[in-house]
Amino acid sequence: MNLKHSAGPPKRAEFQDKEKPAQIRSSNITAGKAVADAIKTSLGPRGMDKMIQDKKGEVTITNDGATILKQMKVLHPAAKMLVELSQAQDAEAGDGTTSVVILAGALLEASQKLLSRGIHPARISDSLLHFSSQAQVVLESMAIPVDLSDRNALLNSANTALNSKVVHEHSGMLAPMAVDAVCRLVDPAKDTHVDLKDIRITMKLGETVEDSKLIDGIIFTQKTQGFGGPNKVEKAKIGLIQFCISPPKTDMDNTVIVRDYAAMDRILREERQYILNITKKIKAAGCNVLLIQKSILRDAVSDLALHLLAKQKIMVVKDIEREDIEFVCKSLGCRPVASLDHFTPEILGSAELCEEVQTGNSKLVTVTGVQNPGRAVSILLRGSNKQVLEEADRSLHDALCVIRCLVKKRYLVPGGGAPEAELAVRLTNYGQTLQGMDAYCFRVFAEALEVIPSILAENAGLTPISTVTELRNRHARGETSAGINVRKGWISNIVEEKVLQPLLVSSSAIMLAAECVRSILKIDDIMPVVR
Repeated sequence: MNLKHSAGPPKRAEFQDKEKPAQIRSSNITAGKAVADAIKTSLGPRGMDKMIQDKKGEVTITNDGATILKQMKVLHPAAKMLVELSQAQDAEAGDGTTSVVILAGALLEASQKLLSRGIHPARISDSLLHFSSQAQVVLESMAIPVDLSDRNALLNSANTALNSKVVHEHSGMLAPMAVDAVCRLVDPAKDTHVDLKDIRITMKLGETVEDSKLIDGIIFTQKTQGFGGPNKVEKAKIGLIQFCISPPKTDMDNTVIVRDYAAMDRILREERQYILNITKKIKAAGCNVLLIQKSILRDAVSDLALHLLAKQKIMVVKDIEREDIEFVCKSLGCRPVASLDHFTPEILGSAELCEEVQTGNSKLVTVTGVQNPGRAVSILLRGSNKQVLEEADRSLHDALCVIRCLVKKRYLVPGGGAPEAELAVRLTNYGQTLQGMDAYCFRVFAEALEVIPSILAENAGLTPISTVTELRNRHARGETSAGINVRKGWISNIVEEKVLQPLLVSSSAIMLAAECVRSILKIDDIMPVVR
């Protein structure tokens, strides 16, 4: 009798490829490092710029990390996490978008070394969490308190942010503009937040960045309407309406058939009388500058209405966008009116002067000397070409974000790679007090932080190894303010050079980079979804 050997239990599929989680992790780390390598040459005041061309042929020139990564075509899911990391840093601090991605790339490389030594990813992740929380303690210990009434400290921070931009030669004009704009919105005694939506930047092509200015009032990009109407009004009484000054229409499609001239004449006469009554009520309220919200269903204002308003010496600015209504009301101290019955003198805003001005090939309407202004500021930004104008807008936004960071958390830290060098020295020493895996992980992560001063030195044309070695020695001797002076090409006291940045920029960069790296380390498989 032939006895067949019974087959053992079937092998489970998940145990067939034990190497897969390690390969997935390695692939994710490689993708993250590739993104960091792509933008590392843009770090610092001597960083290079990138020229980005989209499908339509539009060109963008910038060295802002968030802008570069947003427009890059990134396919790998782990690489997309670093793009989102840069955007998170932009939302939180507004600056340090390049640094946060480079830090994440360095921490990923450090994690790869630890993984190759056989340390479990969960253990590395826990050590990184401990490392980032200890880094916050070190950063706070070296922070310099700042008072919002100290204009020079705010200017130094804004200048540091602008010095690495394409338009850095205009930092002497853009930095005071950013500081003044934020200071008008906040009360230093109690405010801890600034809404940058209250600062409206209007870009106009023409002239140079030097011709940009902070407007004590509001700017409208639309020109005045109505032939023969006023282009300049002093002691302006400004009304903002959301109803239409044009013949009414029914809600459904209709056709009016007119059989004789008498009926035609009566229709025109009644239309004229209807519009004349509206304009008379507007004039009777004392309004001499009328802002009209853009209408979709019918014309917001007819040619006849414009003619009648011009005869009554009322300046008209039409097509105010719906999303701009809140800002306009806040700036001018007026209230929007949806019905003619509510158009009364109480809802009008008052200003010293409202005039139409020529700027290059186009015209603007400026309102200045507002009597009851709200917390809102307008900036007119000029530029000789589209690329310069857009980069000036991005740079000014970063400077505004830096001042906003100081309103949130009123501390400064030295720039020039000083925080990272200090963290590397202090956390290496702290790691020696720990035991087991944590001590080894701390040492590797601390070395990874030196990537920032190393790249700063490389981009400035210095020798990275000797520069970082000397910087490390200075910090080991207790010189917490020692940093890389890229202008002079050596290491100096960076606080005396007035290179300072908000504590929030450095602290959020390390915290967000650590969170992103921990997320990537925890991934052991990528599963496509079939829909």
